[in-house]
Amino acid sequence: MQKQLRAIQKSATLGAMSLLLTSGFIQAGDYSKQRLEVESLGALTTAPVMHDAAGFESSKNLKAIYFDALDWMGKPTKVFAWLGMPENSDGKKVPAVVLVHGGGGSAFKTWVEKWNAKGYAAISIAVEGQTDKRVENAAKKKVWAHHDWSGPARSGIYSDSKASVALSDQWMYHAVADTILANSLIRSLPEVDAAKVGLMGISWGGVITSTVIGIDDRFAFAIPTYGCGDLSTAGNQYGTSLGDNETYKQVWDPILRLKKVKAPTLWFSWPEDKHFPMNNFAACYAVVNGPHMVSLIPKMGHGHGPPWSKPDSYAFADSIVNLGSPWCQQTASSQSGDVFSVAFTATKKLNKAVLVSTTDSGVTGLRNWIESPATLQNKGQSYTASATLPKASTAWFINVVSKQGLVVSSDYKEQK
Repeated sequence: MQKQLRAIQKSATLGAMSLLLTSGFIQAGDYSKQRLEVESLGALTTAPVMHDAAGFESSKNLKAIYFDALDWMGKPTKVFAWLGMPENSDGKKVPAVVLVHGGGGSAFKTWVEKWNAKGYAAISIAVEGQTDKRVENAAKKKVWAHHDWSGPARSGIYSDSKASVALSDQWMYHAVADTILANSLIRSLPEVDAAKVGLMGISWGGVITSTVIGIDDRFAFAIPTYGCGDLSTAGNQYGTSLGDNETYKQVWDPILRLKKVKAPTLWFSWPEDKHFPMNNFAACYAVVNGPHMVSLIPKMGHGHGPPWSKPDSYAFADSIVNLGSPWCQQTASSQSGDVFSVAFTATKKLNKAVLVSTTDSGVTGLRNWIESPATLQNKGQSYTASATLPKASTAWFINVVSKQGLVVSSDYKEQK
């Protein structure tokens, strides 16, 4: 399988490079070749070989596995994952989801179980060469145990892309490849409906998700959570680290490829997030070509538990696999003086609207966000929410809330 993976990767890269060369697009010293090398990962459509992982509490429907991945530094690698199937599928093919953790996380068994309970097959992957077992390191801190076939681990904020590390040995290259291979694996299973496989990533997993959906067009839906692209312009540690990183800006930034995305996306976060500012988050969903939905839940918190414990991601996925489109979408917005209005269509009843705004400046996650009343009118499945902006407002959006407590946000707005 390792030889097959290498052959697929090499063939895709060389074929695409040939097209560029004959067109005269590759210039010495530019980043075209590297972008092409990244995009060639989309050719990893053959299901990788799967191996049972010994020493983990697996069951008939939920098991720990490894699957073959790309070579790193000249050695074969594997990815640890939890793979679960829902019970009582009645012999019908089921939808599925690929799950990607964030910094400090691993392949979470609980996350798989939550999606299984909703009727989805799920695979949660570990993208830093780790398992989900904790061990004590030399500093007597609990860390994830690494297995014998580990690939690279993340180093800072794209730090390896600034060093003299070959593109194909960089962490993000392998994280993207691992995610695409996980998609190829789960959609190959006879129990899974390959036309209904989605992707969800949290924090760094959200960055990976934002990257992968511009490369692998097989996903039926995607849920980038917290993490996004456009980070070289962020006013926090990301901008500081990436502002002069040309490899990030010209090769890795997800926004370079998001315009290719036609699958429905849910951009899931909270306004107080200190890591991924709302303006950068909004710049990403503004360029996708598929339908997008936004859910910004005040005070949600940053971590793995908050988004997977809320109903919003599951409801979004259900609307795509059952109805073919997001259950709620913004159709228009307008502003007259200090009155801001947003129109939505929704297949679930909306019963509340709230304006979320700030008068502060600076990084959005450090601002004070205030919730104030908004009116909500509807006619059938069409809704209009309106609110008066507080004086000197610098940024805002309106949240509408369904009877089930699902939160949908209007597109983020800033005072220009």
